[in-house]
Amino acid sequence: MDLELRHLKVVSAIAEAGSLTRAATGLGLAQPALSAQLKRMERALGGALFVRGPQGVRPTELGELVLERARVLVPAVAELQQEALRFSRAGGAPRGRPARFRLGGTHGPLLGGLVDRLASAHPEATVTTHTSWSAIELGCLLAEGRIDYVLTGVCGQSPPPAAGTGERLVWREVAVDPVFVMLREGHPLAQLPEVPLGELADARWTNVPGDGCFADCFAAACARAGFTPQAVYETDTASCVHLVQVGRAVGLCRATFPPTPGLVTRPLAGSPLLWRHLLGWHPESPAAGTAADTLAHARAVHESAAGASPSYAAWRRIHHAAGVP
Repeated sequence: MDLELRHLKVVSAIAEAGSLTRAATGLGLAQPALSAQLKRMERALGGALFVRGPQGVRPTELGELVLERARVLVPAVAELQQEALRFSRAGGAPRGRPARFRLGGTHGPLLGGLVDRLASAHPEATVTTHTSWSAIELGCLLAEGRIDYVLTGVCGQSPPPAAGTGERLVWREVAVDPVFVMLREGHPLAQLPEVPLGELADARWTNVPGDGCFADCFAAACARAGFTPQAVYETDTASCVHLVQVGRAVGLCRATFPPTPGLVTRPLAGSPLLWRHLLGWHPESPAAGTAADTLAHARAVHESAAGASPSYAAWRRIHHAAGVP
């Protein structure tokens, strides 16, 4: 792992808070996710950065060295970013037309659709993408002015990703979906309109990585259903699909997951897990001027994806007819 500026900000936040729990709250992370980040940084730097004790954490000698550098580098880069933002905002695009759309996104079926709609609606503009498993990283890039919009999501009612830079970001909800389960064709439960989570107690699972609280929420949902998952293979989307297709695992997916040969998607009974699609931008960036239009495109992309999934379209018809939002 290469050390990045965001890692120095995390180390500084831990030192300032004096506690992993308080630092995780300030950064908008689950405490286990922050602990995992810290362990990766310590492996990359060759030693422990903090000593844990009953009163919290304190820096080691190596941690003090890193903090000393961070106190110089983080403000310097922040000042550079602010100057670059002022320079960029001073130029602007002529007559309100965007010159570019720099999109950031986590894994999911909506980013490609948003690229297509924006490229069609603004043929004169340049559309680029940056993808990452980390919604926190994308929030930092947004705050730093390196991308214009972030299309990501969070679990249930969790707050939007925190940028960790002190910058105020704007987040708007694109849609809320139930989380579905992916099963291989021919799976005994594939014929059910909705799958009780408890019926999958003996299954092995696969899911894509992330730095939000989804893994904890999934574990809690399984506990409410009376079991602990046997194993969770955390890997990329293509590998998740393959593991499901060959019957090695069942997978979690968003309801908008497109039809794929060899597998079916089914809603979990009672919708124990939800996913909120979000679009974010910086309120003082040029992107703020076209944010309403971009949000409308993102919502249209979601509606199109929802309609293209037979299982989700059927679920929506049933639940909307019953008056469930």
